[in-house]
Amino acid sequence: MSTLLIRNARCVATFDDARTELRDASIFIRGHRIEAIGPAAGMPEAADAADEVVDASRHLVVPGLVNTHHHMYQSLTRALPAVQNAELFSWLQGLYPVWAGLTPEMVRVSTQLAMAELLLSGCTTSSDHLYIYPNGVRLDDSIEAAREIGMRFVATRGSMSVGRSQGGLPPDRVVEREDAILADTQRLIERHHDASHGAMTNVAVAPCSPFSVSRDLMRESASLARSFRGLG
Repeated sequence: MSTLLIRNARCVATFDDARTELRDASIFIRGHRIEAIGPAAGMPEAADAADEVVDASRHLVVPGLVNTHHHMYQSLTRALPAVQNAELFSWLQGLYPVWAGLTPEMVRVSTQLAMAELLLSGCTTSSDHLYIYPNGVRLDDSIEAAREIGMRFVATRGSMSVGRSQGGLPPDRVVEREDAILADTQRLIERHHDASHGAMTNVAVAPCSPFSVSRDLMRESASLARSFRGLG
């Protein structure tokens, strides 16, 4: 397991309940977990042979930021002139036909693009709400992309089941059957959700909105999520 020593930071702002700030402090990390914070002299012996050492003597070190809401696939369509000044529903109606062309590769690339931008801004944990699955797209595509780039990820299995013909906002061609949504959500939880402390991948249940899913799907999604409550 790789190790990292962040050495002699000008200040480590811990953001604990006491808002503790440590001057000239070091941080020793093994794998994905912090093992020690404090004066360099107090670091464990293993810190002397850390795989990577960062000189932070001119830097402030803070915990990674957490992004609680994102639609990463939309990174590919954020500069389309036709919808730049549109309000929400018009914006969605203008983009649903574009998003209907998404492919698994597009989802992987957009996920890594969004994550790279977040990491460069100091964000180390992010959720993502992917709710459209055309052309073989799966939430697995986002999860695999996150694992490749190394970001802690809460992947939410979004869904749309009520198309325009049933009074919903999205076109019928981008909605899914509710039984298929629930079955895939359960598959994703069983395959990818890691409830252990410090896990890098979590899966959450996230039906999209009242104008694109039924009340029944909202209820069934909540019931499915509760059935896995013991997993964390």
